Amino acid sequence: MGSWGTLGPALLSLAGVALGAGGSLFGQYLVSRASTRQLEVQESAAHRAELKDAVLKFVRIALQVEKVALTRSEAGGPAADSELGQLVDDLWLAQAEIDLAARSEPLRGATYRYAFRLAEAARGEIADASALRGPQVRFMDAAYGDMWPGQRRADGDLSSTR
Repeated sequence: MGSWGTLGPALLSLAGVALGAGGSLFGQYLVSRASTRQLEVQESAAHRAELKDAVLKFVRIALQVEKVALTRSEAGGPAADSELGQLVDDLWLAQAEIDLAARSEPLRGATYRYAFRLAEAARGEIADASALRGPQVRFMDAAYGDMWPGQRRADGDLSSTR
């Protein structure tokens, strides 16, 4: 065996290499973890933007279908029926866009049910706009839940202060 004078510096050098390697590995772990989290945040923001566009398109068409369907008796004629038919086709396409973009089944289901009720209104089976409010609210709640999972939507009480 050697004396401490020759063995000591070799052991200290080895310990320094081990600490350096450990520190380097730990640093790489932290960087990897931060990069993964950043990627998740970016993907979530991209999903929200894509879904928001699809939801706004659907809502825009849904309001047009509702307006034309519920005022059809006043307008009448084949031109109104032709316009309504095209709007319903556009509505189902917008529903399919949400179906593809949505991450959650509740949003897919709520979108379908709302579109179905609007199609019923277009066929003249619903004459009162209040019959559409329940499916519309469930759709908006589901859209919010898909875009911001785990967060609760505000009640929307207009009398409350901000």
